[in-house]
Amino acid sequence: METKKNTHFLSLIVPVYRQEKIIVDNLQSLKTVLDNIRYDYEIITVVDGFTDNSFKKIKKAKIDKVKCLGYEKNLGKSFAIRLGMKEAMGDYVMFIDSGMEIDPNGISMLLEHMEWYDADVIVGSKRHLASQVKYSLGRQILSHGYYTLVKLLFGLKIHDTQAGIKIFKKSVLQRILPRLVEKKFAGDLEMLVVADSLGFKRIYEAPIKLDYTLGNLTSAATIESIINILVDTIAIFYRKNILRYYSNPNARIIQPKNFKVVKFNVNS
Repeated sequence: METKKNTHFLSLIVPVYRQEKIIVDNLQSLKTVLDNIRYDYEIITVVDGFTDNSFKKIKKAKIDKVKCLGYEKNLGKSFAIRLGMKEAMGDYVMFIDSGMEIDPNGISMLLEHMEWYDADVIVGSKRHLASQVKYSLGRQILSHGYYTLVKLLFGLKIHDTQAGIKIFKKSVLQRILPRLVEKKFAGDLEMLVVADSLGFKRIYEAPIKLDYTLGNLTSAATIESIINILVDTIAIFYRKNILRYYSNPNARIIQPKNFKVVKFNVNS
């Protein structure tokens, strides 16, 4: 196989939680997509809590160019993504949700947007005019309402902060990672708020193809999730505008107590 020659190297972060039945197939699908991009790459899976056999199945599969990190206690998707970003070797660092609701073939589109705009961050957006989305009316209403709230609180020009696919320059991550706090519900928003606050203004949206239904909005789990997202969003506003936490020049990454990461790597 011919070695890819390009100035960029992509690290793709895939947070995993209780997906033992589908994760190997999904990683194979991601690898097939990445084998056809212009850049060399690595895939970093982060198993967010040893609550099933996801870690063992990824390890047993021995998929080329896959590194896997895992830890005992479930700490939240945003924490998992940050841990993967800290380990990333690429000058481009992307994450994508592992459930494949977002079509991974769109990865190349986000990469092209990085080149076209010389961007600091590219955000996959459900609300982009060229996006193809299939999701419930309730989800659409929530998405529009949350966009309005984010615009009022933070003034971001991004129309969709929550879709689970984004790409960052490594130089941007090196500045924002020590300042990130969110572990679960509003980590995507926090990354964008901190990047914008630190002067990284070249943040643009790209279209995605998404097939996702939120489900029953009256369910206790869904209502709890909505409340948690709102609480975390207000917390980000408080840290940014009252505590001025994100502008702290002495910020550093703080890990939970007694935190131990298990790793393995499959070399290309």
